[in-house]
Amino acid sequence: MEGMGNEALGYLGAGIGAGLAVLGAGLGIGQIAGSAAEGTARNPEATADIRTTMIIAAALIEGVALFGEVIAVLLVLK
Repeated sequence: MEGMGNEALGYLGAGIGAGLAVLGAGLGIGQIAGSAAEGTARNPEATADIRTTMIIAAALIEGVALFGEVIAVLLVLK
């Protein structure tokens, strides 16, 4: 990319990285929620167990997304 400085490329990389982290987290949590809803519909007695598992998995996905955001910010501040 001619005409772009290293600083601009750092901002671009950080923006793309942050966007991918958020996109991946959104897709992952959406998949979990859909599967949890289907599992609850098939077996209503297991709702509490399914909800607990879903919340733990969503928290882990959010942790990975937050890690991606921190890395993107570190790229900008480098």
